[in-house]
Amino acid sequence: ESYQDFERDFYRYSNMNIPLTFLTDDILKTMATSRKNYFVLNKEKSRDNRDHFFIFEVSTVDENPLIYHYTYKKTTIYLAEK
Repeated sequence: ESYQDFERDFYRYSNMNIPLTFLTDDILKTMATSRKNYFVLNKEKSRDNRDHFFIFEVSTVDENPLIYHYTYKKTTIYLAEK
């Protein structure tokens, strides 16, 4: 369900002609290496010419703390300061 929500929102805002399936690994790798719980769809690649932040909840798997589980939460056009 989380992935389906993410997919729906991604296609709602993206104007890229690349299927999300081909981008998913790169998106996950980028979030993991940067240790961020979001990625940005840049305004140059969005339908409305605005940056879109796709926010995820990140958790580890009990059996192996080196495995991360990403659960899609929401999309926003700004990041709130923590």
